Amino acid sequence: MEKKIILFFIIFLFLFSCNKNNTVSKNKISLEIDSSLIYIEKAADLNLTSNQRLNFNDKALKIILNDKNDSLHRIKLFKIANRYFNTNEFLKYKTTVNQLIVNCTESNDSLGLGKAYSYLGDFFGNKFISDSSYYCYYKAQKIYKLLKNNSKIAKALLNKAVLQLNEKDYVGSEKSVFDALKYLKKINDKDLVHLSYNLLGVIYNELSEYDKSVEYHNRALEVLQKDISNENLELSLLSLNNIGLVYQNKKDYERSIFYFEKALKQKKVLAEDPFKKAALNANLGYSLLKLKRLKDLPRLFYEPLKSFEQSNSISGIINCKLNLTEYYTFKKDLQKAFSFANSSYQLAKTNNLPKDILLSLKQLSIVNPKKIADYSSEYIKISDSLQLSERKMRNKLARIEFETEELTVEKKGLVVKQRKIIFIAFGIVFLLSIAFLIRFQIMKNRTLLLKQEQQKANEEVYQLLLNQQNKIESVRQIEKKRISQELHDGILGKLFGTRMNLGILNNAKEESQVKKRMFYIEELKGIEQEIREISHDLSSEKTAIFNNFVAMVSQFIENQKSVCNAEIKFKSDDTINWNEQENMLKINFYRILQECFQNINKHANATQVFVTFEKSETSIILNVEDNGIGFDYFKKKKGIGLRNMIARTQDSNGTMNVDTNSEKGTTLNFKMPQL
Repeated sequence: MEKKIILFFIIFLFLFSCNKNNTVSKNKISLEIDSSLIYIEKAADLNLTSNQRLNFNDKALKIILNDKNDSLHRIKLFKIANRYFNTNEFLKYKTTVNQLIVNCTESNDSLGLGKAYSYLGDFFGNKFISDSSYYCYYKAQKIYKLLKNNSKIAKALLNKAVLQLNEKDYVGSEKSVFDALKYLKKINDKDLVHLSYNLLGVIYNELSEYDKSVEYHNRALEVLQKDISNENLELSLLSLNNIGLVYQNKKDYERSIFYFEKALKQKKVLAEDPFKKAALNANLGYSLLKLKRLKDLPRLFYEPLKSFEQSNSISGIINCKLNLTEYYTFKKDLQKAFSFANSSYQLAKTNNLPKDILLSLKQLSIVNPKKIADYSSEYIKISDSLQLSERKMRNKLARIEFETEELTVEKKGLVVKQRKIIFIAFGIVFLLSIAFLIRFQIMKNRTLLLKQEQQKANEEVYQLLLNQQNKIESVRQIEKKRISQELHDGILGKLFGTRMNLGILNNAKEESQVKKRMFYIEELKGIEQEIREISHDLSSEKTAIFNNFVAMVSQFIENQKSVCNAEIKFKSDDTINWNEQENMLKINFYRILQECFQNINKHANATQVFVTFEKSETSIILNVEDNGIGFDYFKKKKGIGLRNMIARTQDSNGTMNVDTNSEKGTTLNFKMPQL
């Protein structure tokens, strides 16, 4: 009985997981201009042979692989994968699906990625590699959960439930189905609800909870009652067949026959699906055999056997041969019974189907009792191995989710740790940046303070120079006044008296004496006028036009004449009002002049130096020109003296121009804005 349940459940798995959608994409593209779509359509044409369909699918894939990875490209790849699956080209199907996983990952297509993992799960399920299939469905479920796609989540859960049931993890399978039903309550998908109830019916049948199994199968039928479409009629066949199998397990063969025959009345639906018809006839035949109603036997076994052989359904073939073994055993034709039992055993062994091997060994031990010891030994060995394998697989399926969740949690933990490290690193960088900025600001403030103190010191030095010059000028003025008074009151008085005396003596009549005296008198008049002018100049304010700054510069120039080998000429524009200019401007001009002469004395080898102060509408201009050997102004590293001149010019918002070469010497031009 167990063989029949598994057989039809594999049919259910095939219908649910592997029936690929062949509908055309919503992206409407003219088949006349897209050869790949033409090949895809031809690959789905059931009027062509399998080789022709496969050839067209290969051509379509070759074209599409050169296309850009966009949504249409991926839709075409899914269609090609469907064609490979439906033509049993499973390796090409797997290769195409793996390419889809890569493409969907690259393009961040989560929906497509979930679908691709579902397709890959179908591949491993078809190959009975349950752990890989389960992992793929679990991956798809997680993706759909992030997308909040309830229908897709439910499908992934039901696929997992099928795998768990096949591995006899009934508790896990039951949980997966009920989890799927929670999501199905939020949507109106009667097909998935029907399949969920049908699956629960199969689970409870395996657990020998027959009444509960029938209850859920009937619920599945109730879901389909409102719609009698062909699709629903096909689904109803599943439920009717599975109810019949439940009653077979209860040994209520009359009731099982009722449901099998009810399903077989859907002749129109069964005409389009010989596989379902063959399964129903085989199950009906088994119930009739148990009731010893042999009228339609062994026809109800041979006809399905032929159908299963045509469709290459290994499980169906083995099931029919085991049924024929029981039939011929009942008829006491042990030779035929042994032939079918041995044939099913060899077929199960060739295809590595442990469960079918066990059923075949059980029948062989009945029809060939002489070798019962050998059959029993092998049966026990395979049974123990199968139980161990199933137990390992059940544990493995349970671990897949646990370990995946654990990895996810660990990954999240690593992400959190990484995030913390990044935050800490950013924090440290931020604090270091703040510390650097604070230190930089402190240094800047110190530099500014130092500059202010230097400026203050310069102003104080300049003020001292001015005070000293004022004192010198004051003493000079006093001395000038004293000399003026001496000249005016002393020398002029005496000269005037002498001139008067000479005038009196001039009354002498001698002509030579007269001429001589007249000469001295005129000379004395010239001396008198000259002394008067000197006196006037000394006592006047004529020197006021040269204020203290000019005096300081003049004094500096005079001092340089004693140390400099060159001839120095100095000229200042009288219209410049130095008293109105800022002290800092005058200090900068004075220091620049000092630097100029220091460079001339050290390096220029000049014989002539010209220093001039000129005035423009907005500026005061200092020119220092020499006829020396010049210097390389554009060399990478400038001397400290030149840097100081540049800095002082910039402090006064001025400009500095340099014209120098070995033939004509050097001209330095400093232009500062005036008040």
